[in-house]
Amino acid sequence: MEWVDFDKMDGLVAGIVQDARTGEVLMLGFLNPASYAKTLETGFVTFWSRTRQKLWMKGETSGNRLRVVSASTDCDNDALLFRVVVEGDGLVCHEGTVSCFTKPLPLSASNQEGSSKKEETRG
Repeated sequence: MEWVDFDKMDGLVAGIVQDARTGEVLMLGFLNPASYAKTLETGFVTFWSRTRQKLWMKGETSGNRLRVVSASTDCDNDALLFRVVVEGDGLVCHEGTVSCFTKPLPLSASNQEGSSKKEETRG
């Protein structure tokens, strides 16, 4: 665990979950040292529930478990990216969708124009 810095956010790190096949970002959760160790031990993403104050393996009741294909940290070692294969019916979000990121936010026209110009130059 020396590669992950749990000290910056009171013992937690953000865990981003991405579908290894499609690249879609599925969800974000938080891990503490115990949930990180459980993830490494089982091969399935296990989070720390901040509301229930306990470990929870995503999909333990729904069957939509997140089998880890690869894991990496960000440049500051305080966030994790898990590339996963979703087991079950593939509906990761508790609201019954594939991804938890389904609610678009309004952006100002200047933000939208700037982002599309940046995307054009990238690619």
